[in-house]
Amino acid sequence: MHLDIAVLGGDGIGPEVVAQSIKCLRSVEETFGHSFTFTKAKVGAVAIKETGEPLPEKTLEICKKSDAVLFGAIGAPEYDGNPTSKIWPEQGLLRLRKELGLFANIRPVKVFPTLIKQSPLAKSTVQHTDLVIYRELSGGIYYGEKIQDESQSSATDTCTYTESEISRISHLAFKAARARRKKVTLVDKANVLETSRLWRRVVHTIAESYPDVSLNCLFIDNAAVQMILNPSQFDVILTDNMFGDILSDQGSVIAGSIGLLPSASVGTEHAMFEPIHGSYPNAKNKNIANPVASILSTAMLLQHFKMDEESDAVVAAVLKSFSKKIVTPDIMGSSKYGTNYVGDFIADNIMELDGSFNINDENIGLGKSTII
Repeated sequence: MHLDIAVLGGDGIGPEVVAQSIKCLRSVEETFGHSFTFTKAKVGAVAIKETGEPLPEKTLEICKKSDAVLFGAIGAPEYDGNPTSKIWPEQGLLRLRKELGLFANIRPVKVFPTLIKQSPLAKSTVQHTDLVIYRELSGGIYYGEKIQDESQSSATDTCTYTESEISRISHLAFKAARARRKKVTLVDKANVLETSRLWRRVVHTIAESYPDVSLNCLFIDNAAVQMILNPSQFDVILTDNMFGDILSDQGSVIAGSIGLLPSASVGTEHAMFEPIHGSYPNAKNKNIANPVASILSTAMLLQHFKMDEESDAVVAAVLKSFSKKIVTPDIMGSSKYGTNYVGDFIADNIMELDGSFNINDENIGLGKSTII
């Protein structure tokens, strides 16, 4: 198979971790006989500095023409600390999602047995954690009208959802649950928000078409607590843009490092794959950033294009790096291995799997989540 892949390294550690993902895809090319073309483009703070725009038109054009987008990270301190700025890097990511029609963000959260001590939570609490978050990505408060009065003493952000926006991601979540443990948990704030009440009405109606899948509803505050007290109770979490953003980062705490969790953002025509972590500017160019989340996002990319064996080979190589303790410092404390070495090790250990190799005990279950 041939794929044209747009590579948007972005800011901070983004280019460093994406470089390791490209190494892995090159290894997949060689091992499995595929062909990948990579086209780099700028987004975020680096794009603002060069063009004045967080998402240049050239970058958007490259992404629209590509089969998939491999994304790094976005954000820079000079914008985070300047609330008066009219432009900031994250605008580029929001627009990119909108322009590509990426309405579903899919984030698996699973604790690897080899790294279970990495979690700050008790082993008995986290050991059976295996959930996936379906976050609506193209609507809600992030895209609503934003108003600030002339005196800058009052501001408004509107949150709007339509039935169609809720419906399309809900069907994906229920289909994913059918292939997993047949349980969907809708997370909202229906006791306060009108948009959440719409979510409940629409999702309950859709649930009638999936009688084999159970539906449970939790308010966001309770869901956040339950996710820490008993994360194994969750199978598929369905929620809106902002709540999904929050719960996804909370999921990284369960796993033990935000550098471990991948994600896919998908629509009907385009797909983008990125680690859930931010740009981590303090680690830029220090060779300490964890590339695993980006590499596992690459595994999700391969699964999306039905390259199951190839995806499993990438996951197996990651698991081997864990078992050999070839990891970055955020995983097991003091470590002599850096970003580039870990990336090289994983890429060098990607190979075709034979029947004797079994990764089920630690498989992160990517394939059941990404295909539309």
